[in-house]
Amino acid sequence: MNQHPKLNKKKKKLKKKKGQLPFRLNILFVSVFLIFSLLIVQLGVVQILNGEEAQRQINQTENTPSEKPVPRGKMYDSDFDLILDNQAVKSITYTPPKNGESAQERLDLAEKLAEYITIIKDDEELEETIRERDRKEYWYLENQEKIAERLTEEEKQLDAGEKYSVELDKITEADLDKIEWTPELLNIIAIKKELDSAYELSPHVVVNEGLTDEEYAKVAEHLYALPGIDAVIDWEREKLYDSTLSSFFGNLTTSDEGIPREASEFYLANGYTWNDRVGTSGLEQQYEHVLRGRKEKVQYTTNTYGDVINSEVVVEGQRGKDLILTLDMEYQAEVDKIVQEELRTAINNPASNNGYLKDALAVVMNPQTGEILALSGYRYDKEEKEYFNQAYRTIYDSHVPGSSIKGATVLAGYQEDVIDIGTVLSEQDIKIKGTKEFSSYSYLGPSNSDIEAIAKSSNVYMGRIAIKIAGATYRRNEKLYNFDYGAFDTMRNYYSQFGLGVKTGIDLPFEATGLRGANPQEGNLIYLSIGQYDTYTALQLAQYVSTIANDGYRMKPHLVQEIREPGNGDGTPGELIRSINPQVLNRVDMDDKYIERVQDGFRRVVTHGTASSQWGSFPYEVAAKTGTAENPQYKDGKQVAYTENLSLVGYSPVKNPEVAFAIIVPNNGTGTGRHQVHHAIGKRVIETYYEMKENSDEEESDNNENKED
Repeated sequence: MNQHPKLNKKKKKLKKKKGQLPFRLNILFVSVFLIFSLLIVQLGVVQILNGEEAQRQINQTENTPSEKPVPRGKMYDSDFDLILDNQAVKSITYTPPKNGESAQERLDLAEKLAEYITIIKDDEELEETIRERDRKEYWYLENQEKIAERLTEEEKQLDAGEKYSVELDKITEADLDKIEWTPELLNIIAIKKELDSAYELSPHVVVNEGLTDEEYAKVAEHLYALPGIDAVIDWEREKLYDSTLSSFFGNLTTSDEGIPREASEFYLANGYTWNDRVGTSGLEQQYEHVLRGRKEKVQYTTNTYGDVINSEVVVEGQRGKDLILTLDMEYQAEVDKIVQEELRTAINNPASNNGYLKDALAVVMNPQTGEILALSGYRYDKEEKEYFNQAYRTIYDSHVPGSSIKGATVLAGYQEDVIDIGTVLSEQDIKIKGTKEFSSYSYLGPSNSDIEAIAKSSNVYMGRIAIKIAGATYRRNEKLYNFDYGAFDTMRNYYSQFGLGVKTGIDLPFEATGLRGANPQEGNLIYLSIGQYDTYTALQLAQYVSTIANDGYRMKPHLVQEIREPGNGDGTPGELIRSINPQVLNRVDMDDKYIERVQDGFRRVVTHGTASSQWGSFPYEVAAKTGTAENPQYKDGKQVAYTENLSLVGYSPVKNPEVAFAIIVPNNGTGTGRHQVHHAIGKRVIETYYEMKENSDEEESDNNENKED
């Protein structure tokens, strides 16, 4: 029977499709085979031909430089007596590996280290040191899975920093209460805090204060089990003269504090690391670049895991350069003693102390070189009933000094051509409309010449100079006509040439410049002329009188006279690197004859003037100017007491002066029989200077004779 033609066609198509399927599978299998063959060949090539290179890449190392701090430079006085040293202290340090360690790894290390040391011995202090956040961070490390369960899906998508903050916020007080915060546990957390503060490959001091010899020995014995920990000898500053001049040495940051964060860019750009200790005040800050030394440079070799496999010192460290100061610490100590004793005498005198006297300040310097010879300041604390050395007040605190600045006023009058040598002016009281009567402290005669006005300390003479400088017409009990308010700037410009109202330039990072009086009305100009309007520091007053003593040359005051290499260990400094030469800041814009006239006036103050009763029989030649400034005390806007600031400036000898001084004692009582504290300090300071000079000359003479023998 013949099949239908359409049926035969369908059968033929089906057979054709069945023949094509195995063929395609074969092609697929062959392709897969070839791909795997190529992979196998490539692996063989890598293993056989490039095996060593591949292994080298796996085990590749990285050389990373690091620096270790060195002791700072020392300080010596002018006689090369050591005054600021470095004291060796045992320390435990931590140097994190390349790329650091995880928080859990640091906690594990802290637990091991806590077996041997307690970094805070006092339990109350330890309790206060560990904050709530520190406790939360510990709880977090011990309960990370629990914290993860408390996060929402949205919180889980936050970046690492934000997520961590949220995680800490999820920790409740109830969570913390479940932990027994024993001193042992708090010690572990305190150690971990120190480890957290370290930077990779940079040694960080974990503890040095209070570390016992036994603790140090135990850590040193178990260093093999404490990765990154080392037992080393660190250093601390040691002041060999207690509080004498200590406020000018300055302070250092701790290794915990490191470089000041607000100036981190500057320090990092100059080769510092985050944990480096730097000066933050005084000479430590001013001469940071000298005292810091050259750090030891170590090359660390690390593998791909960040582990240190080798270290090598590539640059030997050297402690900082030494500073030689301008002061003789023996003289400085004597001046401190004088200031404290005379302040004590005044405090115990009811006429001198009506409840407000507390400070006495003195500055002594060489007027020809600017070398500081002594900076002394004492404050009496009524609550503690103790006297504290606060010499920094000689450059930080400013006061109205009174008549001691009248030398500058007279010189301004000469230069403005409103007076000349021998000019006589009326001593009649000045009365400007709307102001109180302006007079001298007592009747000084109907008139005075320029030099008499200095010797007698005439307020009226100075006031008339100020009015003339302002170009004003004065009629008693009327306002000043044609008053030029620019006279305030004119007079201050002259004062500034002596160092009043401007920076003296002393080699310290900060000094006050004083305050300008408020409300510059015409009547206040005459108070500016007698030192009862603007305020000045004791150092500014010393520079002012030094400029007069030095024939009008204003010298830059300085505490450091030499920079030297570190010594060889015998207690003396090394070779000279640089001497700090005297520096003239300016020459006052005045004729020599006028400066000589004021110098004569200062001499007359001592021989025939306001200071003659105190200094008339003094054995050494001195020129000086006294000052008394009204300083009423107010409370809630009402005057509650009347006090006076007492000041004294001077120099000795009169020709070729070697020493200048400025003394200011604020807030004295005004009773009869009060202690003349400023004169007492001044006389003893000068007497001590000459006595020590004579002793030094005798010793030098004896030494020379012994050498000849």
